[in-house]
Amino acid sequence: MRTVDAVVIGAGHNGLVTALYLARAGWDVLVLEGNHDVGGATRSGEVTEPGLVHDLYATNLNLFLASPVYAELREDLARTGFRPVVSDRPYASVFPGGSLRVYQDAERTERELGEHSAADLAGWRRLREMQHEFMATLMPLYGTRLPSAAALRHLARAVRRAGVGKLLTFAQLLARSTRELGETWFETPETRALIAAWGMHLDYGPDVSFGAMFPFVETFGDMEAGIAIARGGVSSLPEALAALVREAGGEVRTGARVERVTVDGGRATGVVANGEPIAARRAVVAGTSPRRLFGELLDGAPGVRAEEREHARRFRYGPGTMMVHLALDAPVPWSAHPDLASFAYVHVGPYVDDLARTYTQSLAGLIPDSPLLVVGQTSQVDPTRSPDGRQVVWVQVRSLPSTILGDAAGEITARHWDEAKEAVADRVLAKLEEYAPGVGALVRARTVLSPLDLERSNPNLVGGDSVAGSHHVAQNFLFRPWLGASGYATAVPGLYQIGAATWPGAGTNALSGYLCAELLLGPAPGLGTRARSGVRAGAAALARGADAVAGRFTGR
Repeated sequence: MRTVDAVVIGAGHNGLVTALYLARAGWDVLVLEGNHDVGGATRSGEVTEPGLVHDLYATNLNLFLASPVYAELREDLARTGFRPVVSDRPYASVFPGGSLRVYQDAERTERELGEHSAADLAGWRRLREMQHEFMATLMPLYGTRLPSAAALRHLARAVRRAGVGKLLTFAQLLARSTRELGETWFETPETRALIAAWGMHLDYGPDVSFGAMFPFVETFGDMEAGIAIARGGVSSLPEALAALVREAGGEVRTGARVERVTVDGGRATGVVANGEPIAARRAVVAGTSPRRLFGELLDGAPGVRAEEREHARRFRYGPGTMMVHLALDAPVPWSAHPDLASFAYVHVGPYVDDLARTYTQSLAGLIPDSPLLVVGQTSQVDPTRSPDGRQVVWVQVRSLPSTILGDAAGEITARHWDEAKEAVADRVLAKLEEYAPGVGALVRARTVLSPLDLERSNPNLVGGDSVAGSHHVAQNFLFRPWLGASGYATAVPGLYQIGAATWPGAGTNALSGYLCAELLLGPAPGLGTRARSGVRAGAAALARGADAVAGRFTGR
């Protein structure tokens, strides 16, 4: 029987980050990935026409570029094939008869916003100033384990720096819904919708309390950092990480589906993958959904508390997502403004009430009559994705029911995603046509990935929930995935859980993998110094970056 120090289940970017730090510390590490390629939800491929590279699921890498992992590994990642490309035209929203465009050039953004509404410009400036203060005082908590001594130190520092009154002001702001955030700071429905669209990237419908958290950070963070994607396709990131794991002496094995986590004497002792038992001397690290880990993988395992299984069973997932990948003959012909064709993201809502209706319909099991479109114009940001002038367009459709009970428009009769997805994609293209007349005639090919397809490709995306579990406040922070399990160590000694279902949640941030490695390496001697020094350097870089935003925020 093969014996290693640590088995990592899943070769998503978080699993690979944990494996890399452990391997550099001298651990014998084996990564097991059920798919035939690494990456999880960070994968790319030629899914429409030969030569056109699409990011299949995740595409925005801003969180990764701001992470301590990238601060430590930047040169090594470049050497093994990962290079980011940053758009200075990060995002926009379109509306009947117009648009709002956010450039990396803050002055240009403010000038155009001021032409739209002087009151909105004043609110934008005040809110941006508050976001800078928030990033400098409380954002360091995002890069720490919860709970931990480091988190308490960051919180104490925030109190000293900003004072209790300011922190309570932040708390009140973050407790708002995205609708309330917009109505508090902006006068026009367009600027309110510009902010609210970001909430829908997670499961923050416009009227969800605490939904303001993500848009508050994202709105200005993406303006100032731009939006980053990977040159040549997002798969270059996990492939580069896997190459570094192998360089450090670890093994990354694909096509290896883990069937069971073995528990002996109340402790996780290894796994069974493709029928082969593999022993783990020190740790089993699972980058899997809580339901799969405590259900399928620990089914029948002795010593697993019924309470933990019940927590996992009750872990909530948000609404589903559809991906529509388009190959076009030319850029999207947006009617509102010629610059729109060069933006990384264009949100097609259009208004807050439309987003609210879509969210409510999806939760009720209905295919929305007019879902939100997040139009990613990938080859405009990275021309290497399409070297011959064809265009690669990535459309994320939010939000959709995981299980179809009906159609809000009364037009689609199919109740299974395999039969319904093309009709829903037709609805998506019809909506896009309203704001980009003639786009349908430019479509050379399309590939549609339904919520069911997302789960089939990656079992962590239960029901097609692209963020691997609801981010409502009852399942966030100390409560992610549940109270008492936010620190990566499970109730089974030797078993750890990472990934988007754990703190700090969704996004290609690499933080759960990094923080779990930090927990495993600890201060104990004999584990090797390179990885521990990397962890410390990354943490210091995160703290320095947070301090820098007091004057000018340069990442997120």
